Amino acid sequence: MLAHILYSGRVQGVGFRYIVQRYALDLGLKGRTKNLVSGDVEIYAQGPQDDIEQMCSLIERHFDGYIRNKEISFSKDNKDYCDFRITF
Repeated sequence: MLAHILYSGRVQGVGFRYIVQRYALDLGLKGRTKNLVSGDVEIYAQGPQDDIEQMCSLIERHFDGYIRNKEISFSKDNKDYCDFRITF
């Protein structure tokens, strides 16, 4: 399963991507995260849907009060991610 996730709010300049990466790696997910010029953080996470949802819960608990909105969509598309990276 591949998830495309966008978080908005005060999500840049607070270590958001590094926490995303830590949780993703802990759960064995693959993909990437990056800051967007809009001020949002984009995540592509590949793995079991339950693990992706757990990662989101951990992120949202960690950044309670920083996140204003989350958009998430799931697809069966697979990309060739070999690990979970922060991209720029």
